[in-house]
Amino acid sequence: MRVMLTLYDAARCPYCARVRIVLAEKSVQYAPIEIDLDDRPSWLYEKNPLGRVPVLEEDGFVLPESRVIMEYLEERYPDPPLLPSDPDERALARLWFERFDAFSQPYYNVLFDGRAVEELEAALTKLDTDLAGRSYLAGARYGLADIAYVPWIIRVGSRTGIDLTTYSNLSSWLDRLGERPAVARELETVSAAAR
Repeated sequence: MRVMLTLYDAARCPYCARVRIVLAEKSVQYAPIEIDLDDRPSWLYEKNPLGRVPVLEEDGFVLPESRVIMEYLEERYPDPPLLPSDPDERALARLWFERFDAFSQPYYNVLFDGRAVEELEAALTKLDTDLAGRSYLAGARYGLADIAYVPWIIRVGSRTGIDLTTYSNLSSWLDRLGERPAVARELETVSAAAR
């Protein structure tokens, strides 16, 4: 019998949100341990030498990095599948992950330095354009590619002041994702933090 998963987590962290969403979509029970990102415990560095969350632990197996954790959970708990069965769409989902820094870099530049607003708006415009004529990032079904981006998108307005309603395809995509209970919980987390 396997021991329950432990997730070293931080409510405000979008990387952790990725993992929380995947766990919820797959109905996997876990024990969360909240980490104060402003005062990280020294023992966290034993689990991840970089001191970052999320970190997933099960039966002594310790795994950091959200993308790796998401793919591990997809393989460990294959139902429901969050990667497409079609090889083209599966490759597209991986490509979205590969190009994530082109979105996250301007996001963090705005967040921490107040610069690069135009770069972030350009990244949002690109996402909006890429979503034209499709319901989800990697094809016809919701999956890991969508989960990889949505934690940042739901934080853009409250964290950067950018109005997402000007991006119609992106707004429609976010509305679709918000209908999913796992994403709705993240929306509630972000709303509570903004109060």
